Amino acid sequence: MKSKPRIGTAGEMKFTVAQEHVIDFASGGMPAVLSTPRLVALVERTARESLYPFLHNHERTVGAEIEIRHLAPTPLGQAVTISTRVIGSEGRTVDFQFEVRDAHEVIARGLHKRAVISVESFAKRVARKAV
Repeated sequence: MKSKPRIGTAGEMKFTVAQEHVIDFASGGMPAVLSTPRLVALVERTARESLYPFLHNHERTVGAEIEIRHLAPTPLGQAVTISTRVIGSEGRTVDFQFEVRDAHEVIARGLHKRAVISVESFAKRVARKAV
């Protein structure tokens, strides 16, 4: 890392719940709502992008842990805001707290940990498994 992110370093993403974000079992009267797996992916993306200024060109971050409470449904077409905040870092890991809101309420919150990796080392590790 070029430098460690300071406590409080924030990330934010806004999106509108589209068909690609909803559960795949919305039938038989079940409404189309934001799925937890898609929400997790977008939380990770928000945290990852907030770390770009702190990384060398040969570095990326990968998700290492996530603890999420998906508290409320959000229907198709609703605007959502994801906010992440660095709450700590040790060695090559960075810890985040996050909150997700729609226009009505907090829909999710939790903790997320990302690990800083060298792309070359990571690619070699993946290649060893692909044989």
